[in-house]
Amino acid sequence: MSELPPGLAEDPFDYQVTRSGQVRVSRGGREVVVVGGRDAERLAARLASADPDQVQHLLARATGNYRRGNERRPHR
Repeated sequence: MSELPPGLAEDPFDYQVTRSGQVRVSRGGREVVVVGGRDAERLAARLASADPDQVQHLLARATGNYRRGNERRPHR
């Protein structure tokens, strides 16, 4: 994958897979989202085989905090 955006490189996501299979995603010490069910199973499997940059992209997508490239910047 590509290099991490500056904001993601400076303040990366953390995650924890619980015994119940949930994936808890946090950033800056605060829990952002808890992924459960089949989505958590798929995410945990992808995270296990991903390199650090891919992990950050996967976690960003899981939280919805991911720029898709089609957003426009507000005019000022």
